[in-house]
Amino acid sequence: MAKADRLAQTDQRRAELEAEYLATLAAALETCAAGRWGLFGHRPDKQSIARFAPLIDDLGDLAAAINKMRDQLDLAPFTLHDEFIASRGVASPSAVGEPKQAKAWLERLATAG
Repeated sequence: MAKADRLAQTDQRRAELEAEYLATLAAALETCAAGRWGLFGHRPDKQSIARFAPLIDDLGDLAAAINKMRDQLDLAPFTLHDEFIASRGVASPSAVGEPKQAKAWLERLATAG
């Protein structure tokens, strides 16, 4: 039973970390949707990128911990973080702005949740 208990605790902690990840990402997306640029790194402006760098690092740490637990539990990887990171970077001039991109991500999270 000890192993089953440890696995149950790990699964509970994984669920808590995933909820924390989603809440942190949603709060950042709300800020970006309200007009604060930098979350998606569309502009190569060091100041706007630096504003969100600690948050991006925190999300990466959370995702790494989640994936470690998912691996222990033999669950599929937590791909949301990889998808978010892939959506970041300097965008073409014809791409939607960061606030619109953030709103689309919020809709995606609401639909998935």
